[in-house]
Amino acid sequence: MPVKSPSSSRPASSASAPKGHPGMEFQPATTAQERVNLLGMSRKKMEAYLVSIGEKPFRAQQILKWIHHFGVDDFDQMTNLGKPLRAKLAEVAEVRPPNIVRQLDSKDGTRKWAVEVGGGNLVETVLIPDGQRATLCVSSQVGCSLDCSFCSTGKQGFMRDLTAAEIIGQVWLAIKSYDAFGPGKNRVVTNVVMMGMGEPLLNFDNVVDATSLMMDDFGYGLSKRRVTLSTSGVVPMLDKLGDVSEVSLAVSLHAPNDALRDELVPINRKYPIAELLAACRRYLDKQPDKHRVATIEYTLIAGVNDSMDQARELAQVLRELPCKINLIPFNPFPLSDYQRPSKSAINRFWQVLTDAGYVTTVRTTRGDDIDAACGQLAGQVQDRTRRAERHRRRAEEVQAVTIIGGAG
Repeated sequence: MPVKSPSSSRPASSASAPKGHPGMEFQPATTAQERVNLLGMSRKKMEAYLVSIGEKPFRAQQILKWIHHFGVDDFDQMTNLGKPLRAKLAEVAEVRPPNIVRQLDSKDGTRKWAVEVGGGNLVETVLIPDGQRATLCVSSQVGCSLDCSFCSTGKQGFMRDLTAAEIIGQVWLAIKSYDAFGPGKNRVVTNVVMMGMGEPLLNFDNVVDATSLMMDDFGYGLSKRRVTLSTSGVVPMLDKLGDVSEVSLAVSLHAPNDALRDELVPINRKYPIAELLAACRRYLDKQPDKHRVATIEYTLIAGVNDSMDQARELAQVLRELPCKINLIPFNPFPLSDYQRPSKSAINRFWQVLTDAGYVTTVRTTRGDDIDAACGQLAGQVQDRTRRAERHRRRAEEVQAVTIIGGAG
């Protein structure tokens, strides 16, 4: 059955659309490597690109719908574009998603993909279904430079930022894997969280482009409440984000005081808790909807940050920030000595926060049988920071000391 084309009606304003800029006439590409990947272009950038090759900017809406509503990556199938434009795009541009190397399905319905992004690097993407809702956890970097002590990604080191096409491509691939593009189909992905591999605010421009596509009606049309960016606290970029985006905000806090957070989340040494929470408040104040709140993410680690005193301290620290709290029981991974707290410890911590008046949830562990749970994403990183090697060497030294001590 042929795909129904997006509307080809021309906006009234298009009569005055600018023509191509002088000196930017169309030049055929000579190799595939020279083609521009349109997959990650925001609407504004798509319009600017079309103008640069002498085309009308309103065509951006049609192309975006073909790519993100219909999952089309072949210009010949974009039937409401004229043949000359299709031929031109085939010469100078492409729609190229990253490649899926591996797909794993959990017994609880969670699905994880290992996505190849060049140079032997893999990032991981996870879809978590929950009734009528399905949340896609998307990566923003190959590895992560922040080295949070409880996160498997951080132990892999860091290689590079993902492009906007590689970020939005994870959404595109997830929907494609369920054959869910096209009219009348359930699009599968109802929520997106930038909580995969990497620190999104350290890849600012590409993340902003990708999240704008997620919320654009000509992209994936998700509500701003259904697209969440999680940050460990890059304060200058958080202030900048409030000027250009309305995504929901989540903050990886994980400790109620600076002394402990310095150990768990090293970026805290540069941007301590009071400075971070003040930036969160500024972000919320910039939002048109004055009822927005931040989500505070707090990974509970046995004997480290899960005491009732620490819960009371957390309640006090957050008193000036409109927020809800998401408690995340630690998920074990190799090279970590941390332990998951008991259910009773989790419940006691939750009770203190609830009694203090906070909306507090405990995240259900999903996909741990395929290492898809929070904090377990590792992928495959050609680590230019050599951090993974240092962590392995340190673990071997600790093991050697333990063996010698035991022999004595």
